[in-house]
Amino acid sequence: MRERRYYEIGENASASFRNHVNYCIGTGRMGLALQKEYMNQLALVQEEIGFQYIRGHGLFTDDMAIFQVYEEDGARRIEYNFTYLDLVMDNYRSCGLRPFLELGFMPAAMASGEQTIFYWKGNTTPPADYGEWCGLVTATLSHLMERYGADEVTGWPVEVWNEPNLPGFWKDADMQEYFRLFEETFRAVKKLDSRFRVGGPAICGVRDEFWIRSFMEFCRDRKLPVDFVTRHHYTTDFPENAGHYGYAELSDPQAGFANLQSTRDIIDSFEEYRGLPIHITEFNTSYIPNCPLHDTNQNAAYIAQQLSRLGDVNESYSYWTFGDIFEEKGVPFTPFHGGFGLVANGNIPKPTFWTFKFFRDLSGTCVHRSDELVVLKKEDGSYCGVAWNQSRTRTGRELEFALSLAAGQEEYFLLVKTVDEETCNPLKLWHDMGEPSSLTAAQKKLLQESARPSVSSARVCAEDKTAELGLRVKEHGVVYFELSPSKLQPDRGYAYDRVMQYSGGGAE
Repeated sequence: MRERRYYEIGENASASFRNHVNYCIGTGRMGLALQKEYMNQLALVQEEIGFQYIRGHGLFTDDMAIFQVYEEDGARRIEYNFTYLDLVMDNYRSCGLRPFLELGFMPAAMASGEQTIFYWKGNTTPPADYGEWCGLVTATLSHLMERYGADEVTGWPVEVWNEPNLPGFWKDADMQEYFRLFEETFRAVKKLDSRFRVGGPAICGVRDEFWIRSFMEFCRDRKLPVDFVTRHHYTTDFPENAGHYGYAELSDPQAGFANLQSTRDIIDSFEEYRGLPIHITEFNTSYIPNCPLHDTNQNAAYIAQQLSRLGDVNESYSYWTFGDIFEEKGVPFTPFHGGFGLVANGNIPKPTFWTFKFFRDLSGTCVHRSDELVVLKKEDGSYCGVAWNQSRTRTGRELEFALSLAAGQEEYFLLVKTVDEETCNPLKLWHDMGEPSSLTAAQKKLLQESARPSVSSARVCAEDKTAELGLRVKEHGVVYFELSPSKLQPDRGYAYDRVMQYSGGGAE
């Protein structure tokens, strides 16, 4: 089934599009940054996409070893160990990243209870002593300011906890206890240095509108000048479990966008907080790290539509996560296991990796945006854009785009990069290999080679100050294009058509 789209983009065309694709990226717990494969994946992501901030769990969990308790002269003593924190932060900074600091989880020696979450047992109970908690937060921030400079560190956003509206992440999903945590933390951080930007509540899904409204009411009543609001955004239904995996169906994207708009509307209903920035500090399709959907071209096309619209009401949107070194449900058994990451273990880019790369490469002024296409125009008269063919279930639909673009030159170079199930599908190659759980060096290299977009090109001649071009996007495909002025300037005696034996240049 083939569907055609025709768009005429005139000289004065304009459209709204806020592209913050590379503001922040998610990671598993921060202690994983001490692993080589983790850093290899992060280096690849930074080389191709170049995010500005990174956000992860586990800053204060016991594997980071920051909070230390000992007994001396019969008294409880506290000391701090920043050895691993320094190594992690240095690793991030070596990749050009700054932390978007999520404060959590609770050190076991400070916790009021024993409830934990994940394979790595992050404690999700309130502190037994809020003074100790605030002391830990301010001591950590003070150390970072001393090491990296106060002007630098006060520019790192500070988010208080993660998903307190879910009982697994915050004991009993106790709203009032979370509000206490937020206020105590907010005031302690601002007392240390008022330049810090502090926000929350990092809620996800359940009763989200009630939580956002209640949070804003609390901040208003307590006269807390909160700097930003955070929430999460996932777009699948409840998964169906089978073995190590959870299979989830994509939800209606329009319903998701409407839900995001509701957060904007609630915040703007408070005069003192109108226009307050919203950061989506986690988003993906499925919210579980073992959903095979994440590894597919379908995921890549669906996320393309998300990236085209998430900037409408949000200051940033952080994909969860950059890579598959991730242990919430334990260490995965295979390189393709439905992990959250843009990169599979073995340093193999997934199709969604290139969706982010394509949107990162967009620059200029938006002249067209629809549910399947974004086009931008640069000052030099060139164009770039991304087209996608997303669907929630397989339809067999193929899209053909015919674009008519206002042209200031006569000759253009058209560059097209394509990611679809035929051109860039390492998951299929891995399946055809026999789904090996342990890759040989040769298999890993082959998968890496298969995991790149196909590249095609053409020369386009404008007529009547209009350049016409066509794009074909197969089901679950994502296509990036550039159309740039390019006058042909052959060397003396060189005839490309003759070389290629095209008409007029072949042998007699």
